[in-house]
Amino acid sequence: MARIDGRAPDRMRPTTLTRNYIKQPEGSVLIVVGDTKVICTASIDDRQPRFMREQRIRNRGWVTAEYSMLPRSTTERMQREATRGSLGGRTQEIQRLIGRSLRAIMDLKALGERTIWMDCDVIQADGGTRTASITGAFIALWDACQWLMEREMIKTFPIRDHVAATSVGIIGGTPMLDLCYAEDSSADVDMNIVMTGAGKFVEIQGTAEEAPFSKEESDQMLDLAMNGIRQLIRLQQRMLIEKLNEASIGDS
Repeated sequence: MARIDGRAPDRMRPTTLTRNYIKQPEGSVLIVVGDTKVICTASIDDRQPRFMREQRIRNRGWVTAEYSMLPRSTTERMQREATRGSLGGRTQEIQRLIGRSLRAIMDLKALGERTIWMDCDVIQADGGTRTASITGAFIALWDACQWLMEREMIKTFPIRDHVAATSVGIIGGTPMLDLCYAEDSSADVDMNIVMTGAGKFVEIQGTAEEAPFSKEESDQMLDLAMNGIRQLIRLQQRMLIEKLNEASIGDS
């Protein structure tokens, strides 16, 4: 089955990570996945979150996330959630997913009694904004932790592994990797997968929009996702090892 952009079912969209995208934060990245663009920043707060202070949890830090979409990140202007006065359920779900995914690869004791705030702001949306946020936020988090190490504010580097995410789905009976918005909105099944560099799953979110799917189809989608996430993790590794300002995977 031909895809909207001509990709094979097992091909990722071209993906680019641009490091140090914003001057002020301790870590910042622009991630571009096809036509989806997300700015991810990491900000260090030398206090634990309120719930940890109230529970008197000592010698332990926290990583939390906030997520938002610019009003014109989509084809029609959306009202800012701040204007409405409350966060929507989708936004809250995505924030929690990003936070869980990043905490899964952290040694929170090594972080000390501080919080790292991850802000993921979608400036252009074409599907996969939550998975792009996780993949990009990892690099911003890494740079924030390196900032702490360079200033001898922590003794042990707190990140234990890589983490990245992608989407998969079934469209017209064909499993496909890394769905754009048009594909996601018409998919019979869509899934979001978060995985570590060691190949362990952090989260699998799967929904049948039409008919239920089989274990065989589930396995096919997981295999596609694993291969895609391995590409994203290699991209992260190349950026960190080679200390590039920009790294990418293309469709060649």
